[in-house]
Amino acid sequence: MKTPQMFRDCPVPLLVLGLLLTGVCINGYKPVIIVHGLFDGPKEFKTLSRYINKVHPGTEVDVIDLYDNMCSLKPMWTQVQGFRKAFNDIVQKAPDGVHLLCFSQGGLICRALLSMVPDHKVHTFISLSSPLAGQYGETEYLKRVFPDCMKKTVFRICYNRVGQKVSICDYWRDPHHRSRYLQRNSFLAILNGDRPHNKMKAWRENFLRIKKLVLIGGPDDGVITPWQSSHFGFYDSNETIVEMGNQEFYRNDTFGLKTLNARGDVSVCLHSGVKHVQWHSNYTVFRSCIEKWLT
Repeated sequence: MKTPQMFRDCPVPLLVLGLLLTGVCINGYKPVIIVHGLFDGPKEFKTLSRYINKVHPGTEVDVIDLYDNMCSLKPMWTQVQGFRKAFNDIVQKAPDGVHLLCFSQGGLICRALLSMVPDHKVHTFISLSSPLAGQYGETEYLKRVFPDCMKKTVFRICYNRVGQKVSICDYWRDPHHRSRYLQRNSFLAILNGDRPHNKMKAWRENFLRIKKLVLIGGPDDGVITPWQSSHFGFYDSNETIVEMGNQEFYRNDTFGLKTLNARGDVSVCLHSGVKHVQWHSNYTVFRSCIEKWLT
């Protein structure tokens, strides 16, 4: 069978054009790994997956199906280990790297992965409304976990061995009981370097392998409290917001955030009018805060 003339003598650029016109997809987009948040799972991210493939056709989108729904209350380090195995399996098949998009509690799981995994090959880490600097607020989510408690008394449950077996306690940061947080919290205080440990240098180097950090959040979230935690801000002891640049972990550059920002590789995206459960299905948020980083 003879080769058709239009391809036999065709220069390489015209050959590529011909392949595209005949429906053959040449996909140059990095895979996107999505990690869900508290009380949800992969089904909540079908809309977001469609958005990604609408603007970047052929992109491989992997929503990790682990610790769904009530299982998301398991201890954070337990979840991190499970997600790490699934994460590694995906990354090994992506020689050019991946993007990591993580929602709510999932943002902290991804922070831990980026710290613990050497040579993780994550290009962009997108944190979608995550309590990165901690959580302290009376929300619907808190009432589902501790229905008879107010935020002022939750520390009594969270800051002990039993409480630290519940995920939300692992990043509960009571600004009125900082000493207990530093002594008893076994996840966030270690992850953000609030309590020094012998792995800090290695974790910092691993985290700084990312090329871009995208922080997304807004004042009408209703769950992440304070909402500025999604941008690494948090309360002081008077419940006044201390922005990212004045946080102790930023000033001391304990895990590399200050260095990353000095490189110009931190992007902060703020949107009003978006409720917590709407972030991953809001097309305006996707187009303005997410799309351009997934190339």
